[in-house]
Amino acid sequence: MRDEHLILRVMMKVLFAPIILFAFYVQFHGDYGPGGGFQAGVIFAVAFILHGLIYGVGATRRALPQGALTAMMAVGVFLYAGTGAVTMLLGRNLLAYDALVPNSTHHAGQHYGILVVEFGVGMAVAATMLTIFYHFAGREPEIRDEDW
Repeated sequence: MRDEHLILRVMMKVLFAPIILFAFYVQFHGDYGPGGGFQAGVIFAVAFILHGLIYGVGATRRALPQGALTAMMAVGVFLYAGTGAVTMLLGRNLLAYDALVPNSTHHAGQHYGILVVEFGVGMAVAATMLTIFYHFAGREPEIRDEDW
């Protein structure tokens, strides 16, 4: 049983870290070019979904439990909404990032605000995608009437 799908298991071990690294690249490059939080969150989730398809959902749940995903969803939404709330508390419009660094001539507030918001979006999307995967892949098959 241990040697079953050996090539898939080895390739997953080889590709897992580069997939996560690419997700971080898309995440932190999102304010300079195409990409950002949503795409990075999906790519991050794909690494764990592939892990679940190859090693089993139980092993993936042990590596990244549902409690951690719930916390990631909450923190992600808090980062997004919190950034907007901070800009409003500073007397500007919702998500007017220039309020974060008001005296910057290079719009540093825009850069910091976008990074924080996109990071929150990425966390929330990754956790949501994995939660959906856990619920679909981990469900028990329906019992047929003949099995009663």
